[in-house]
Amino acid sequence: MEASSWDALRKQARKLEAQLDEQMNSYRRLVSMKTDGSENDLESGIERLLKQLQHVNAQMQTWVSSGGSEILSHTLTRHKEILQDLTQEFYRLRSSLRAKQEHASLLDFRDFDGAGLDMEEGAGSVDQALLKEQAALSRSSGQMDTVISQAQATLGTLVLQRSTFGGINNKISNVSSRLPTVNHILSAIRRKKSMDTIILSLVASVCTFLILIYWLSK
Repeated sequence: MEASSWDALRKQARKLEAQLDEQMNSYRRLVSMKTDGSENDLESGIERLLKQLQHVNAQMQTWVSSGGSEILSHTLTRHKEILQDLTQEFYRLRSSLRAKQEHASLLDFRDFDGAGLDMEEGAGSVDQALLKEQAALSRSSGQMDTVISQAQATLGTLVLQRSTFGGINNKISNVSSRLPTVNHILSAIRRKKSMDTIILSLVASVCTFLILIYWLSK
């Protein structure tokens, strides 16, 4: 490759990045406003530019891998980061737009349902029936999420209680294992106390007997 090839690739990458930046600005404004159906063309254009920029980055990677300098490698890294940021933002904006469109469709159906029109009599359409089913599914999904959250909270409480009871059982086991030793020590203390009482009684009796003999001998 010639040096001009790298320069041409860089110019092409910068041109695509500028076009993508312009398209993304338009897409951001469209997401923040009420959609009018023009988002499909804009999304297709952005996806096409992202693929072109990815292809150019791949060509630049081939140039760097064939013996490019550290400066070229740093430049390529910067272009890859720009591509990654633009791609992530595009997918994030597109997801936000899809959610906004679904929410608007549900609101429109809710207004239609509140007007008291009977879909079974031909006033509704297949799309409205699908929206009704989607709304029911959304409510069911929300209820399921609530039940799952409550079940997870209950599970956490049970696990904590199990851990607490396990600690109590361990303490009871430790006390039980020490009880024979404690009982043995208490028994020894009682025996020693009884022996001391007997000895003191004998000493008191002997002293009393000796005092009585001394008194009678006088």
